[in-house]
Amino acid sequence: MYVCSCFGITDKQVKEHAAAGACTPRQIASATKAGTDCGSCVRTIQGLLGRGACPRRELLEKGRTGAAVLAPESELVEAA
Repeated sequence: MYVCSCFGITDKQVKEHAAAGACTPRQIASATKAGTDCGSCVRTIQGLLGRGACPRRELLEKGRTGAAVLAPESELVEAA
C-alpha cells in the first residue's frame, strides 16, 4: 500500500526504515522524503511507527539523557 503518493513510498518501505532505527516521521522523511511535500501521509506514518521500541524514546523514558540525545540540562533551563 502506498503511504506517500507524492514520492511513491510504501508502508513496507516505512517499516523497513523503522526496523533500521527510524523512530519518528521526521526520520522517515529524512530517509525517504515521505511527508515533506503535501504532508497528508504524516499521520499514516505515525500510525505505522506506533509506540514501538525506539532507542531514543527508551532513553528518555528511563531518564538517561546524554549529550548525543538532548542538549545539556543547563541549556534546557535557560531556554525555559
